[in-house]
Amino acid sequence: MKLNTEIKYEILLSNWEVKTQKLGEILWDKKTILYFYPKDNTPWCTIENKDFTCLKWQFEEKWYKLIWVSKDSIESHKKFVEKQELKIDLLSDPELLLHKELLAYWEKNNYWKIVQWVIRSTFILDNSWEVLEEFRSIRAKWHAERILKSINN
Repeated sequence: MKLNTEIKYEILLSNWEVKTQKLGEILWDKKTILYFYPKDNTPWCTIENKDFTCLKWQFEEKWYKLIWVSKDSIESHKKFVEKQELKIDLLSDPELLLHKELLAYWEKNNYWKIVQWVIRSTFILDNSWEVLEEFRSIRAKWHAERILKSINN
């Protein structure tokens, strides 16, 4: 599966710069790890993001770019990054376009109300934006180490 790289998204870069770019410009020509998480500043998402921040240099050493995706706004991302001292690019997808493209969410009828749930998922992409490997409904604890091990094999 190859991603639609023409859709524009807002992204908060690890250097605090905010950009609105097409997905293809964000991904550029690097191998990428796209991680979908439910919500900024929640306990498990914080643990997982901190784990990836600690291991970021090991992913970069293997030429992987780390991008985290949630439906939260850029303002929410800024608060999350500042509070937790994260060093990872955070993409805002409030309309769930990228989530839907990669099936990283589902809808449930909960007492006559449609509720959207983000499925904690990770996708490893090659430098032409093809999905090489996917991990769905993952557990937050030790996830960064599992992904690192996967790309080392």
